[in-house]
Amino acid sequence: MPEYRILIIDDDRLMRNSLVDLIGAAGWEAKALARATDTKRWIAQFEPDVILSDVRMPEMTGLELLETLEDAPPVVLVSAHGDIPTAVDAMNGGAYSFVEKPFDPKRLLLILSHAAEQYRMRQTNERLRERLLELAGLDRILLGQSAEMHRLRDTITMVAGGDTSVLIQGETGTGKDLVANALHNLSARCDGPFVAVNAAQVSADPLPRLARSANGGTLFLDEICACAPETQAMLLRLIDKGEVLAPGAHMPERVDLRVIAATNESAEAAVAEGRLRQDLLFRLSGFELHLPPLRARLDDVAMLALRFLQEFAALYETDPPEMSDIELSALIAHDWPGNVRELRNVVERRVMMARQGFGTMQDAISNAPLGQTMRPGLREAVAAFERQMISKAITTHEGRMDDAADALGIGRRTLNEKIVKLGLDKEALL
Repeated sequence: MPEYRILIIDDDRLMRNSLVDLIGAAGWEAKALARATDTKRWIAQFEPDVILSDVRMPEMTGLELLETLEDAPPVVLVSAHGDIPTAVDAMNGGAYSFVEKPFDPKRLLLILSHAAEQYRMRQTNERLRERLLELAGLDRILLGQSAEMHRLRDTITMVAGGDTSVLIQGETGTGKDLVANALHNLSARCDGPFVAVNAAQVSADPLPRLARSANGGTLFLDEICACAPETQAMLLRLIDKGEVLAPGAHMPERVDLRVIAATNESAEAAVAEGRLRQDLLFRLSGFELHLPPLRARLDDVAMLALRFLQEFAALYETDPPEMSDIELSALIAHDWPGNVRELRNVVERRVMMARQGFGTMQDAISNAPLGQTMRPGLREAVAAFERQMISKAITTHEGRMDDAADALGIGRRTLNEKIVKLGLDKEALL
């Protein structure tokens, strides 16, 4: 049995000592506490794999302890007063298990072992995931701390481990090529080739050559909806049977690769218009990834802009310009039709202007010629700030307008009037 660490919490000294002896004899390292109020400090210091706690204790009960713990090791509760309601409360409160005194020592050790084993396995998986993210550089490539980007990075890590085809959908500039690279780098094919090509430029003849080049690795086909009909037929065979048939050849050639496709338009619409075969779409979309546009994660804009300011300031060997509240409001108020790619270009222009001693983020967004800068008035700055605050409130409260108005400190009617005046699209924010 591997050596686990257990934190024992029981106000009965004799019971604490008995549990320490029992669990210590099984090869565990144990730490015993007389009260639950010190639990968080000892979790951080002792790093237990499981917590064994009495239910009825002074100052803080075992059930109350459960309510205070987040991202903690599993908790097994034990009580001499065990009954069905208490057990139900314990399990609903997040307890791993509930044991009634007097307990069978072997059964208790078995429960504790299972709890500790699962906890260590979860920790190992989390460390592996973090290591994979680090190796793939997802946190540096797919920048952002919004919930959408966290989910996207988690999903990429999960999907990368398989070998099914993937369809990446997202607007221009959202990073579809970066996602395709990440899927390859996190997969078992990472040592193989990664061949990227615009599907609109692939005829039936070059596809066998591309497939051979990608053998053992990944073939990434961007703009798949623009793929020629004859190429689609060969691609279907490639995904279905893992083989290609060169024009004029009598025997197909076997290849081993993963196909990842991407599109910045609706694949379903392309099928409806007859530009994309429906059976090919079924094969390509073994798993679908939808990349959020930048306007759907406005909380990431400031962080991304600051990161790009540092990056381009280093590139142009200058100090990064400080970003004022008015400039930040301008960034938040912009729709970003070109997404992250557009933001990078805007920030680069801002740094280039700063090298010459003038310009604002508003100038960079408008792409005004150098020397012909705009000077925003107070009214424009206030409107931009209001757009930012109202958009964030609506998003945070998931469209509940009364809650959003309360958070902003204004009436519901005033909020509605401002939404109309500022031209905000509530549905787009949600």
